[in-house]
Amino acid sequence: MIQKTKVGIIGTGNIGTDLLKKILKSSLLECSIFIGRSNDSDGIQIAKSFDIPTTTESIEFLQKNPDICDIVFDATSASAHLIHSPILKELNKFTIDLTPAKIGKLCVPALNLDEVLLEQNINLITCGGQATVPMAYALVTAIPNISYLESVATIASRSAGIGTRNSIDEYTLTTKKALSYFTGVEDTKSIILLNPAEPPINMKNTLYAVVKNPDMDLVQKAVQQMEKNIQSYVPGYSLAMDPVYDGTKIILSIQVVGQGDYLPSYAGNLDIITSAAIRVAEAYTQKRK
Repeated sequence: MIQKTKVGIIGTGNIGTDLLKKILKSSLLECSIFIGRSNDSDGIQIAKSFDIPTTTESIEFLQKNPDICDIVFDATSASAHLIHSPILKELNKFTIDLTPAKIGKLCVPALNLDEVLLEQNINLITCGGQATVPMAYALVTAIPNISYLESVATIASRSAGIGTRNSIDEYTLTTKKALSYFTGVEDTKSIILLNPAEPPINMKNTLYAVVKNPDMDLVQKAVQQMEKNIQSYVPGYSLAMDPVYDGTKIILSIQVVGQGDYLPSYAGNLDIITSAAIRVAEAYTQKRK
């Protein structure tokens, strides 16, 4: 029987709770502590229902109990991770940051998984970054003369928790930074839209790339291969619109349908970043063992 790696989660909002539900399905990971600030939170109540230890002492609990876990997922907010990061570094915890704090090594599992396993703190950018950055990378492998990239993510308002809403500025800056980091394109832009429609919409992402005379056959092959790569850990990820060229720019659209682990399937924005987090944690576990 494989001994599971013990992990801790800080943050009991939508992302933290969705992450918890995915860990419960993992054959390699075990949640040994679920950390929040309120015993009344939905996440704490769910954790208790599965007999998972909980606390409301926040990061201080890990300082008092450093051996309770080997991996820490931070699912709080960008501002909170600024406080948590030096503490987790001192505790020598492999840290997977699901906030747009821009402290750790930027990570998209489909692009640089092996590389980030050597780091202590890795940053999963944003939900929109996980959706569009790998496709942007696929585009530059097929057409190296891209002069501008723009990513637009539209998510259901119901799926955006307090942490997401409080980190909108950090979201746009971190996604923009990741677009440039992974593609080498300096002129980039990121936008996120919260759609209040009822019933809630699925997560949609649109990517624009300004380019001259692209080989669209190469582009199609590159994005289809990237789609398959991401689907290996995000099953609900798919091209909603194949890439088209309008004479000045390539446009493509991506849809992410969630697995419904916590919120319903419209919350693909939760699913893509928590699935990426699980992929990294399981790869780290396999590398260690």
